[in-house]
Amino acid sequence: MGEVADRLSEEIKGAMKSGDRTRLATMRLLAAAVKNREVEVGHDLSEEEFLEVVGREAKRRTEAAEAFERGSRPELAEKERAEEAILAAYLPAPLSEEEVRALIEEAIVATGADEPGEVGQVMAWIMARHRGRVDGSRVNALARERLAGPG
Repeated sequence: MGEVADRLSEEIKGAMKSGDRTRLATMRLLAAAVKNREVEVGHDLSEEEFLEVVGREAKRRTEAAEAFERGSRPELAEKERAEEAILAAYLPAPLSEEEVRALIEEAIVATGADEPGEVGQVMAWIMARHRGRVDGSRVNALARERLAGPG
């Protein structure tokens, strides 16, 4: 059993001891997602792979909460937001908008991109280096804005 699985097992035990049902359910779902990913890749997950799984699960909670809010189900949206907050504790701090804008400038110089049609190059450069710390849709919007306007 790998380091990630050990850590999740300890989190599950802690949640059971504290009686925190939301945390327990969230950790169990995360453990299942990690196990599924380990089966897919055929090995214990590295820290980076673990963070990808956590990020994916957190994003699912965000999307579900938004859907429940649109459907006038605030109690379910609140539950999803609570689970998202639990998962967010595992993720590295996201980059600020200023940091993302600076990365976009760096990526533009590195890739030579100078028009909106080349936003994919900028995205690829940034996401390869900062996956998990930046929201791809936010990077895309800021990069398009930057490439469309005067530099």
